[in-house]
Amino acid sequence: MEYNCDLCPRSCRAPRDDEKPGGFCRSPLLPNIVRAAPHYGEEPCISGMRGAGTIFFTGCSLRCIYCQNREINRGSVGKTVSVSRLREIMLRLQDQGVHCIDLVTPSHFAPAVVEALAGIQLEIPVVWNSSGYEKPETLRLLDGLVQVYLPDLKYLNAETARRYSAAADYPDAAQAAIREMVRQRGPCLFDDEGMLQSGVLIRHLILPGHVPESMDVIDWVAETFPEKSVLFSLMSQYTPMPATEAYPELQQRITKEENDNLVHYMRMRHLEGYWQEPDAAGEESIPLFDGTGLDF
Repeated sequence: MEYNCDLCPRSCRAPRDDEKPGGFCRSPLLPNIVRAAPHYGEEPCISGMRGAGTIFFTGCSLRCIYCQNREINRGSVGKTVSVSRLREIMLRLQDQGVHCIDLVTPSHFAPAVVEALAGIQLEIPVVWNSSGYEKPETLRLLDGLVQVYLPDLKYLNAETARRYSAAADYPDAAQAAIREMVRQRGPCLFDDEGMLQSGVLIRHLILPGHVPESMDVIDWVAETFPEKSVLFSLMSQYTPMPATEAYPELQQRITKEENDNLVHYMRMRHLEGYWQEPDAAGEESIPLFDGTGLDF
């Protein structure tokens, strides 16, 4: 089957078929995966003690120059799997005792993921772990199938989004997407172990020298959603990557002062959630995209 794709805000209408890559995301219609294994690097209410059952998809509708997963986000690696095989991978992860099924960058494979989820009975939550660059119309396909949304909110400044992610419309798109996620799931719900069972956890990666813009993101979340209705994760793990060499302002890590100021501001705005220390940065935190969990 060939599909002229309009799944993401780019609506590039490029032809994609089951196995032939196409579109801005450079992906086929069937899911392309590089890793499916327990992962312990998500927020505590996602990874817990037993890990999140993380499925890393390839390709992306953004071009973030600082992306730590650049190795896979251009869509040129990985293994294309059928819908039935995707279901088998999810069930195998569940059998390993993970807390959830964590779908990382799945948006451009939404139709196949929807088909997989609609034909399976899982006993653990499904987490939609995305860039936030989504269309509400695509997210509505997931209503009732995804229990936890884990979106980024990278920027609220269009020029910054254009410069670093080639998507000046990112702020408007992400805000609309997150509103739709909250509409679907409502306030956060936890089990007796403190694991998130339903709701929205918004992530924001601090960029060096961009503290005022991070404050704008915190303000938007605090002013848009009722107190304690969503979780917020302030991330200081930014690591300069080779593609940032042409951007001098990004050739450094987050300072303790930048981090402390934003943690204080997050608390002052009464956002519930998590934050990292600057020493969380480092390439050693990036998983190996080596096909783990795909051959069985």
